[in-house]
Amino acid sequence: MAAAVRFSSYGGPDVLELVDVENRKPGPGQVMVAVIAAGVNPGEIGIREGAMADRYPARFPEGQGSDFAGLVAAIGEGVTSVSVGDAVIGFSDDRNAQAEFVTVPADRVIEKPEVLDWQQAAGLYVVGTTAWACIEAVDVREGDTVVVAGAAGGVGVIATQLAVARGARVIVTARREHHGYLRGLLAEPVVYGAGVDERIRRLAPEGVDAFIDACGKGSVDLAVRLGVSPHRINTIADFEAATRTGAKSLGQSSVEPAPVLEELAGLLACRQIELPVYASYPLDQVREAYERVAEGHGLGKVVIDVRSYA
Repeated sequence: MAAAVRFSSYGGPDVLELVDVENRKPGPGQVMVAVIAAGVNPGEIGIREGAMADRYPARFPEGQGSDFAGLVAAIGEGVTSVSVGDAVIGFSDDRNAQAEFVTVPADRVIEKPEVLDWQQAAGLYVVGTTAWACIEAVDVREGDTVVVAGAAGGVGVIATQLAVARGARVIVTARREHHGYLRGLLAEPVVYGAGVDERIRRLAPEGVDAFIDACGKGSVDLAVRLGVSPHRINTIADFEAATRTGAKSLGQSSVEPAPVLEELAGLLACRQIELPVYASYPLDQVREAYERVAEGHGLGKVVIDVRSYA
C-alpha cells in the first residue's frame, strides 16, 4: 500500500484526501515510479471543481496531478528504455501523479538530466508542454511582437522564454513585483488592469502580431481590441472567449508530449530556459498547496515534495 491523493466528489480543496491505495504493478510496456516530487497546476483546480467536466470529466475516486519526477521502481515486460533506479521525469494521463508511486506507460517517462533538481523536474511537464503548444498555436516568428498575458505563472514564464528564443519582441502582463524578473528574461512588462490597452499600445504603436493568454481575466478581448487576428490568439484560460471570438484554445494535448518534454528538459538543463519554483508542500499538505495556487500572484510553480512525506 502507498499514499495517494484522491477526491470522490467535485468541490474545493477540502474534498482532497490522502488515502492508501494498492501499488499497481507495471504490466507489459509500463513502468512504476517512486515519486519524489509532483507538480501542482491551476487547471487541476478546475477539474476538481467540475468546471472543466465537459473536457476532463472525473472518474471517482479521482487522482490529482499529471507531472512528476522520481526513480523507476519496477518495469514491465518489454521495457528497454529505462531500468530500475533510473531518475525520470514523467506524466500521468490518468491524472494521479500526486502519490508515492505511479504506474504509467514507458513512453510517458524520459531520463531526468542530472543537473535538474527534483522540484524543477517535477514541475516541467504541464507548464512546459502547454507553453510549447501556445507558441506553436500562434506561430511565433522572428521579428514578431508578441504579448504574453499572465507571464509570471508557470506557463507564462516558459512561453515568454520560448518566444524570446524565436527572436520575437515579447511584451508581458504581470504584477509589478515580478517585472524585474521578467525583464531579466528580455521581456517588456506592463501591469495588467485598467489602462493595459494603452500601456501596450505605447510600447507597440505599430501593433501586436500574436497574443498568448495564460491567465484569462478578459485577455482574449484585450487581444481583439489590440487588433490581433483571432488565428494568432491562443488562450488556455478562457474557452468561452475563444469560442465567441474565434481565437484558439490549444494546450498540452495538441503536442506530442514525450519529445517536447525531452527538448524542454534539455533546455532547462543547459540553462537556456528557467522555471522558478516559489513554494513546495509535503504530500499531506496538498490542500494547502492548491490553496496557494488558487491565490495566484506567485512566480512560476508550486510543487508537492512527496519524498518529505515519506
